[in-house]
Amino acid sequence: MIAYLLIKYCHYLSILMVFAGLLAEVITLKPQHTRAEIKSLAKYDGLYGLGAILVVGIGLTLWYGVGKPAEYYSNNWIFLTKFGLFTLIGLLSIAPTIFFPKNRKGDPLEVIEVPRYVKPLVLTELIIVLIMPLLAVLMANGYGSMV
Repeated sequence: MIAYLLIKYCHYLSILMVFAGLLAEVITLKPQHTRAEIKSLAKYDGLYGLGAILVVGIGLTLWYGVGKPAEYYSNNWIFLTKFGLFTLIGLLSIAPTIFFPKNRKGDPLEVIEVPRYVKPLVLTELIIVLIMPLLAVLMANGYGSMV
């Protein structure tokens, strides 16, 4: 029981890492940045990426390892929706995750134009992340079971 609680706690912390990284990106993003600023954005994106890896790894542990049986999650359309949305977030993050590291090196004062699609992608990721707790609460209260 203690292991289950600790794993769930770590899952929540990793979700907060995802949220913090995306929120920092959305707040910081402008149409133009110096390479030094892009280096900071790449760190925020790295925080988001680490959080996402932890969310998936710990989530799979919860799904197949500890706590409720795997069928509880596998037979719940709300959980499957959450899983699909998290996959969508990952796909939306590809372009920003490529852009930031690619443009962080060089003269720190050089100004770089940020492609117009980057901020809407990051903002969309953040909005989807904000929907996920609602789905989690619904699922935890017994909604979505297909059995």
